[in-house]
Amino acid sequence: MSIWPVLKDEELSPQAAAVFADIKAVRKTNFINNFWRVLANDPALLARTWDSLKQVMAPGALDPQIKEMLYVAVSIANGCEYCIRSHTAAARAKGMSEAQLGELLAVVGMASETNRLATGLQVPVDEAFLPDPKTD
Repeated sequence: MSIWPVLKDEELSPQAAAVFADIKAVRKTNFINNFWRVLANDPALLARTWDSLKQVMAPGALDPQIKEMLYVAVSIANGCEYCIRSHTAAARAKGMSEAQLGELLAVVGMASETNRLATGLQVPVDEAFLPDPKTD
């Protein structure tokens, strides 16, 4: 159960309603998911989070599908079921195949395992992986 209520449209403050209108316009949809509906309890938090997400997920050097897949990977690492499910759906909508999802899961699993091994064993970082002070 959510800490804050999942607000319905008629319960929104004018500020939150304006953010929802922008979400609908940017995403070309009438669907506002529960994440935004819960954040709407704090309109400033809602606006700040939406503005940041729009900037980070906007077209750039990374393909939108890759951005969503990265979001899935980080969500798995952080254990956020909501984000895993919502961003897997978004990545699929942007063209991610089941084979790509399988490889993504394999990479996340492998990275988690080797990260834990390197951390637990306190493996020293090779000089070759460190910045060269002469060139940096």
